[in-house]
Amino acid sequence: MNAPFKTPADPAEAPVWDLTDLYASREDPRVEADLERARTLVGELNALQGRLVEVRVDAATLGQRLDRAVTLYEQASDLLGALGAYAFLAASTDRNDAAAQGFEGTVREKITAIATPTVWVTLEINQLEETEIEAALTAHAPAARWRPWLRRVRAMKPHELSHELETFLAERGPISAQWPRLFDETMAAMKVRAGKDQLTLSEALNRLSDPRGARRKAAAEGLNEALGARAQTMALVLNTVAADKALEDKWRGFKRPADSRHLANEVDGDAVDAMAEAVAAAYPRLSHRYYALKARAMGKAKLDQWDRNAPIETSAPRGYDWAQGRELVLESFGDLGGEFADRARGFFERPWIDGRARPGKQSGAYAHPVTSDRHPYVFLNWMGERRDVLTLAHELGHGVHQTLAAGQGSLLADTPLTLAETASIFAEGLTFDRLLKTAPKAEQRGLLAGRIEDGLNTVIRQIAFHRFETRFHDERAAGEVPVERIGELWLEEMGGSLGPAVTLNPGYEHWWSYVGHFVHSPFYVYAYAFGDLLVAALMETRAKDQEGFTPLYRDLLAGGGSKGYVEALAPFGLNPRDPAFWTIGTKRLEGLIDQFEALV
Repeated sequence: MNAPFKTPADPAEAPVWDLTDLYASREDPRVEADLERARTLVGELNALQGRLVEVRVDAATLGQRLDRAVTLYEQASDLLGALGAYAFLAASTDRNDAAAQGFEGTVREKITAIATPTVWVTLEINQLEETEIEAALTAHAPAARWRPWLRRVRAMKPHELSHELETFLAERGPISAQWPRLFDETMAAMKVRAGKDQLTLSEALNRLSDPRGARRKAAAEGLNEALGARAQTMALVLNTVAADKALEDKWRGFKRPADSRHLANEVDGDAVDAMAEAVAAAYPRLSHRYYALKARAMGKAKLDQWDRNAPIETSAPRGYDWAQGRELVLESFGDLGGEFADRARGFFERPWIDGRARPGKQSGAYAHPVTSDRHPYVFLNWMGERRDVLTLAHELGHGVHQTLAAGQGSLLADTPLTLAETASIFAEGLTFDRLLKTAPKAEQRGLLAGRIEDGLNTVIRQIAFHRFETRFHDERAAGEVPVERIGELWLEEMGGSLGPAVTLNPGYEHWWSYVGHFVHSPFYVYAYAFGDLLVAALMETRAKDQEGFTPLYRDLLAGGGSKGYVEALAPFGLNPRDPAFWTIGTKRLEGLIDQFEALV
């Protein structure tokens, strides 16, 4: 970077997005117009009901009908997807606005009412034999483009229910979604007392990286109090979400709570179990060893849990204003080639990013793809820290991935989680490499520590989350799990992952309650570890041939969900079915810890 580093200015310098590319406001007449257009498309689609399974239909006619049905299905999904995205995006920046939350809930209900009558589409497709479908796709060539989507639909065949039950489950969806809504609104409204300050959840979590131990401790104790006061409610939310999921899983014939997620991710559950076991076996070599080294570097016998992400150096960490973060991230994308940088730059040049932290805005970060015919939006809470730069790179990685895959159309661009985290973690890694490269030598130990901690948070911590979640759902099968027991499970899994060099202080037993993925997307979290380990293997491949890597990587991202992860990785010479594949990432992280130990 050419510009000197400096302490960040007011975080308010970060941008807010403009959603008028979708709709001008909640009162925009296009909202109702698009709902009506979607109803019309669904009406045209439903005119085909029963015609995919008519007897004595020749292959070419079936191919034409399949092509027409899936095309209409995608067109209606695009309209409804844009409406749902607008309502969610607007609500997520102001969870204290009752009107915005009410609008989101109402839109979700209207979308469900329009979309539910289309449940017959996948049911009829799955009444067909494989030979019938293949003959139809061969006889009518335009229909062949839907083959990857049909593969996913067919995978669900053993778990489909009757038309009546599928309709019931679809109509119940918006009601079940009120539990995640309660979670979001509760967390957004929560105030954390830290000394004289009243902080949002995002601000309190950010303060855990403050170089001053007293401020970290105050933020942690404030979180203990705030989360503890809400733990009983969050336990009810988590128990209800799990029970709701278990009921549907029982009817669909899924044997284990995570099986439906594995199916959606197009990954074998045994492979995920093997990955989780391999990571847990590596706890002593990775997290336990690192945190003991960190305690020594900080002059402590043991770390308190609020020291886990503390900067190693006692001086104020380097800050980044928004312009510096933007420049650094774009340069990192440029390392992959001009197209990657240009696509990322488009998010900054247009109002597609909401980075400004403010009261009522939900915590965390995401990239929302909307639909293939609309551009994505990026959401984060910018505080000017190193981690914010990496978060920006991570979410823009998603955004660039989504723009590259858009040419597939919405149904095929949708990427299973096994590949969805690839571009984001890869972009984050490239950005860290540039941070380390441009840092003065005196700062390199602290940066290296930060990179290791990011790796531990992505691999070790997320697998610990997955193990906690698995144990909770298993116990929930026998009845409601009391809040005290949830806390015990949390402490056992977090303690096992962090190791003996970290003290889990009283109050930490409530910290499970702010993890949104447990409520919004059960068993999502292992995808982060999966993606990080996968990216480590890709990074090793790139190091051998950077020029040859870029076009293969672009094709991987542009393919969206058209290929399973095994097929998608084959051009790189990588086989994720080989157990040795997963050790590439753990060895890479272990190597970073070796470097850190030499500096302690």
